[in-house]
Amino acid sequence: MPWTKEDYPQSMKNLPAKTRDKAIEIGNALVDDGYDEGRAIPIALSQAEKWADGSSPDDSHSKEEYHVVSDEQGWMVKKEGSKRASYRFDTKQEAVEKGRELVRNNDCSLVVHLKDGSVENTVNSK
Repeated sequence: MPWTKEDYPQSMKNLPAKTRDKAIEIGNALVDDGYDEGRAIPIALSQAEKWADGSSPDDSHSKEEYHVVSDEQGWMVKKEGSKRASYRFDTKQEAVEKGRELVRNNDCSLVVHLKDGSVENTVNSK
């Protein structure tokens, strides 16, 4: 079961909200990639803290980019370059709302696609 803002490991309890949200995102991605929860949690904590400090090893000068795209299972929010979806939804509206939340809370951009794969619009952080 994926972790959420309301249900996450106890070890994430005392993190600042933005760092905890990032740790949840990273932890969920690691579990999706086959990591055991016991291993995913410390990796997620470490990487989220580095992200919060601005010292992430894969940190580049360009903004992260997320895409809202469809597949046979519904709609997903997928980080540029990732093999797996960060989030999955039944409707496009839910996926776009989550993508806009990511843009509001992070220095990133969102590319919303139509069902045929073409770009509908782009949302950038300010």
